[in-house]
Amino acid sequence: MVHRVLSARRRAPAAVLLCGALVMAVGGCTASDDEDGAAPGRSTAPSTPGGPGKVALPEPGAAFDYQIGGAYPPPTGVRVVSRDRAAKPAPGVYNICYVNAFQAQPDTERWWEAHHPELLLRDDDGALVVDQDWDEAVLDISTAAKRARLAEVVGEWIDGCAADGFQGVEADNLDSNERSDDLLTAQDNMAFAELLADRAHAAGLAIGQKNAAGLARRGRDVGFDFAVAEECGQYDECGAYADAYDDRVLVIEYRSDGLAAACAEWGDRLSVVERDLDVVPEGESGYRRRTC
Repeated sequence: MVHRVLSARRRAPAAVLLCGALVMAVGGCTASDDEDGAAPGRSTAPSTPGGPGKVALPEPGAAFDYQIGGAYPPPTGVRVVSRDRAAKPAPGVYNICYVNAFQAQPDTERWWEAHHPELLLRDDDGALVVDQDWDEAVLDISTAAKRARLAEVVGEWIDGCAADGFQGVEADNLDSNERSDDLLTAQDNMAFAELLADRAHAAGLAIGQKNAAGLARRGRDVGFDFAVAEECGQYDECGAYADAYDDRVLVIEYRSDGLAAACAEWGDRLSVVERDLDVVPEGESGYRRRTC
C-alpha cells in the first residue's frame, strides 16, 4: 500500500456528520437509541426510489469540485460535485454522494455496538480492529452472511442519496482489508463492493470506486461505473483508473506537485482538482482550490 500524507480525505467536519454522538440523518438527527434500530444517517425514503436502467454517468473530463468537508456553491464552470451524504445536492450539476461504506465513521461506534456488534471486525482477543489514521472501526465483511447484513445498512444510505437527488455515489474504503490485520482479503472487499453496486444501480445511481488503484480492473468487473482517485497524480496511479473506467475518473490532489503531475499527463482527459487537506468550504480559513 502506498503511504500517503494524512489528509482530511474521506472526512467531513464533525458539525456536518454528527449530531451529538451520531451521524446526521438526511433532514435531521438519528438518536443512538432509536427504537427502530435505524443506522446513523438512515433515510426514511423508499428502498428503490429509482430503478434499473436509469443510471447516468459523469462525463469524462468534466470540471469537478470535491466538497465532502462542507457544501458551498460550485465554482463557475463546475459540472460535477461530490458532497457528503448528509448534505443536499448542488443544483444544475452532476452530484456524487460520499458514503463511508467499509468502515464506521468516527463517533458512531456506540451505535454499531448497540445495534450490530457482530458486524464490527474484531481480533482474536475480541478487540475492535481500528483504522488508526482515522479512528474508524473496520466493518466485518469476512462472510457472505455479514456482507449481506451490512449491505442492507449501507444500502439504506445509498437509497437516501438517490431520494435526495444525487446521481452517483462514491463508496469509500475499498481497501479496508489493508487495515484489517490480515483478517479480511481483497476478495472480501470486492464481494461486498458487488452488493453495493447492485444496490446503487437498483436505486438509479451510478457508483464510483474510491482509491485502491490496484483493484481498478476488478472494480469495473463487479459493477463500479467510475473512479474517485485521491493523489493519483502524486503517486503515478491515474493510468490504472483511466484504463479501467474509460477516463471517467475524478482526481483530487492535495499538493501542488501532485496537481502539476496530474495536469501534465491527464489534464486533457480526466477531471482534476487540487483541494486543501481539510476540504473546507469556500470562505473558511485554509480553503484552496486549483485546477489544470
